[in-house]
Amino acid sequence: MRRSVARRLYAAVATMAVAGATGVVMAMPQASAAVAGGATGYATQNGGTTGGAGGQTVKATTGTAIHTALCNRASASTPIIIQVEGTINHGNTAKVSGDSCNTAAGVIELKQISNVTIVGVGSGAVFDQLGIHIRESSNIIIQNVTVKNVKKSGSPTSNGGDAIGMESGVRNVWVDHASLEASGGESDGYDGLFDMKDDTKYVTLSYSTLRNSGRGGLIGSSETELSNGFVTFHHNLYENLDSRTPLLRGGIAHIYNNYYVKLNESGINSRAGAKAKVDNNYFKDSKDVLGTFYTDAAGYWQVSGNTFDNITWSAKSSENNPAGPNPTSNTSVSIPYAYTLDDASCVPSIVAATAGANKGLKVSDGSCTPTTPTQTPTPTPTDPTPDPTDPTPDPTQPSGTNLSLAGGADGSSKASGTSYGNVRDGSLSTYWSPAGSTGSVSVKWGTATSVAKANIKVASGSTLGSWRILNGDTGAVLATGSGAGAVTLPKTSLKKITLDITSSSGTPKIAEFETYAG
Repeated sequence: MRRSVARRLYAAVATMAVAGATGVVMAMPQASAAVAGGATGYATQNGGTTGGAGGQTVKATTGTAIHTALCNRASASTPIIIQVEGTINHGNTAKVSGDSCNTAAGVIELKQISNVTIVGVGSGAVFDQLGIHIRESSNIIIQNVTVKNVKKSGSPTSNGGDAIGMESGVRNVWVDHASLEASGGESDGYDGLFDMKDDTKYVTLSYSTLRNSGRGGLIGSSETELSNGFVTFHHNLYENLDSRTPLLRGGIAHIYNNYYVKLNESGINSRAGAKAKVDNNYFKDSKDVLGTFYTDAAGYWQVSGNTFDNITWSAKSSENNPAGPNPTSNTSVSIPYAYTLDDASCVPSIVAATAGANKGLKVSDGSCTPTTPTQTPTPTPTDPTPDPTDPTPDPTQPSGTNLSLAGGADGSSKASGTSYGNVRDGSLSTYWSPAGSTGSVSVKWGTATSVAKANIKVASGSTLGSWRILNGDTGAVLATGSGAGAVTLPKTSLKKITLDITSSSGTPKIAEFETYAG
């Protein structure tokens, strides 16, 4: 009956609804596209996280319908809000093809795309034994959904056993009011509930629950894979987990106002040079809730205002360094965004009232009281630095050595047949293009390098719209502008510099992203 209503009221998108006859894909007025509240934490940095704000809203009741909505966009970066209701599972999730998507069967595949919101509505959205995979993508919001019992072994399998997994140059993801759960540990076929690896940055997990799993989640897949970070965890419930709440390898995490109960083996595991700022959390009936565990690669923490209620601490050894029984700071971490801390004493009650799917998207008012946020279709991100000047590119070729030639390269996405490395090979006959009209490409070095000028060159016949140049280490905006040419930057010492294309009339072709010391 619901499908017939959709066809009668929205005949213009009937072909989308019919796509496999597996679920509703219904165009909605843009005014209904609002998502309650706005991104928080590190997801506000690097330009902010707004998901599909301003784009079309569609409704889906199957995984195939979600993929169809992505594939029917004008481009891989066209904003869209997908409202999901019902149970999404293997039986209703097929691969869909199109120029604006790269999907797969048996998983919700958000690959090489940007500007997407997936939000549960109505009676709720449950992804049953089906994971959500984010790869080479940016500006993604996932809100008010349940993801449960995703397996990497046994049957059926999905997403490597991760409820939500991110990898390969992912930027700016906000997961909010999600319920993530398993029914056992690795021996039962499950892996992590919330995993990030291979250069994933600017992520926030807020007002969510993580339950009944061997592994909560990781940031970095090995002691040498240290390209991830700038992740915020706040107002989440971690319950009945063995470890990894999270496991942090390298990078920076801000962890505040979370409620941890029944962590069976270990909790926040900071290692391999990682830094965790741990504020006003409540830990209860758990073991080794903070420290460096199972390795001699030390990590660090800054602690303040936490409550430790019936916590057991193990003895220190060469590969076991618990922060307790009296945790003290061994580093300091500067946070670039504004935030308000609830007192740790009320964390159990405020998290119980707000965290997880189907809680009305309630949040804390900063004084331990649940409140429903105002709907904000396009939240204004917090920037770590004041607004930069908007220069007009100087056509004059900078003098000196092109520092990019000695660096490496990566990016958010790439069009077929192009390469990130083409922007630093000294040739105008090769180029990188994003998967759509927007995207980012970076030049990086192994040691800090002083940069004061950049020169953007496009391939013959290509044009370039608006862009930002970012400090890839911190997310600070160094310059904004449009078109190709030379740009003067505030002299900055960094290991990574990013050209972020924010708009373009077509698919830009960046032949060279040159950098100079002066």
